[in-house]
Amino acid sequence: MKKKVAIEFLTSQGGGGHYATYNAIRSVIEQQQLPWQLNVTDMDDLVASLAEKQSIVNIYELFGISSHDLYNLMLKSGWTWLFPLMFRLNKLLIKLNYDFGLKFFEQYWRERQPDLVVSIVAFYNKVAWESLEKVKPGTPYVTVPIDFEDLPPGSWMEPETDNYTICGTERAAQQACSLGIKPERIVKTSGMVIHPRFSEPINCDRKVERQRLGLAPDCLTGLVMFGGQGSKVMLDIAKRLECFQDQLQLIFICGLNEELVVALRNSPGLQKRFVTGFTQDMPYYMHLSDFFIGKPGPGSISEAIAMKLPVIVECNFATLIHERYNAKWVQLKEVGLVLRSFREIDRAVEEFLDPQKLARYRANVAAIDNRAVFEVVEFLKKIVPSSDKTTVAEAIELGQ
Repeated sequence: MKKKVAIEFLTSQGGGGHYATYNAIRSVIEQQQLPWQLNVTDMDDLVASLAEKQSIVNIYELFGISSHDLYNLMLKSGWTWLFPLMFRLNKLLIKLNYDFGLKFFEQYWRERQPDLVVSIVAFYNKVAWESLEKVKPGTPYVTVPIDFEDLPPGSWMEPETDNYTICGTERAAQQACSLGIKPERIVKTSGMVIHPRFSEPINCDRKVERQRLGLAPDCLTGLVMFGGQGSKVMLDIAKRLECFQDQLQLIFICGLNEELVVALRNSPGLQKRFVTGFTQDMPYYMHLSDFFIGKPGPGSISEAIAMKLPVIVECNFATLIHERYNAKWVQLKEVGLVLRSFREIDRAVEEFLDPQKLARYRANVAAIDNRAVFEVVEFLKKIVPSSDKTTVAEAIELGQ
């Protein structure tokens, strides 16, 4: 009897990109009905459990908060100045706990017995790979960064390992080379991994659906979204774009921020708008829109581009350092506008109100064909051990 190939995914709760990437890959695997057993290791839960047992040093406990909860609070509150401090602290904790982590993961892999490991987390890849090599030498290990570039360098890419590294941008591939990763271990894709539903056709009448949401059928429509926690800046954007009145209407996606939903619905204004909280129907709302306004997150930008929406993003000293290149990428590809502040949002939207300028941005967006999630699964097919092959360990056991 053939056994299913066991694939272990390492992921995290910091931000939404880690699980979004896992769910995207899982969706394609399920669509293709591949004979793989997918297992998930949540590194945040694992660290919390070890800290509770006092097995590791965890400085975050002194503040009564976990690392991922602090990261999510930072995103929600706009405390981006915290990230460089968190980065240094995380690197220090990895160093302090490295020897224990090595022994822990050796036992962990003995129990889990993965045939392939896919990591969607930063920082932990060296200790996870090194321990895996001691237990199951030669087991393929793939790192899937969720950022356009590895910044600070060495967060995702570990040149001392024999990991495969998925590179969704030219910049990431260049970094991998400069860090000394072997060329045969660098896997270039046509973009960042996003859910396949963003590349599937949506069969609905945009005009009818807009009217169903209380919007005008033929009015230029912008979609405003700032990640899973929303942002108070959306209130200011709504206020500043009131000047366009009947020329523009907006769809606001506020994520889990219910206070923001209420505030936007109750804020005064004559401009047509539709406001909602967290939704699984992002492709639908993007389908009804003509352009995107938001922070330069890798997922948001990639999803908008996949849905053929030019983007307007902000980049300044407060932007997360690992997202600043995303804004530069928007400029390099000429797929939208980058502002120093959303206080300039009216100027940017005015440019999109020009049909010729908007058409140019749309053409540049349409030229990008992101098939990364399918490319990653195809690559996994090539390196995953065959389910009908007997491993060395199994052969020894059968011989006994």
